Amino acid sequence: MSALSGGDGRKSPFLNVAETAEYLGLTRSTLEHYRWVGGGPAYRKHGGRVFYHIDDIIEWSERRKYRDSATRVRP
Repeated sequence: MSALSGGDGRKSPFLNVAETAEYLGLTRSTLEHYRWVGGGPAYRKHGGRVFYHIDDIIEWSERRKYRDSATRVRP
């Protein structure tokens, strides 16, 4: 996964759609569907391009944590 790099060589906390899909193990079309109907990680648009902040991705994933098929883990 190649996060965006700033001019000073630091990695950006923002991932594009393809990177986010890979990180979460989802398809790009699934993320697009979540953006359309809601329910996916929070995202931002920069110049018409969609980006996800790594903290928002992790928070969204944590809200979907289960101990077993019937017991959701509350944060």
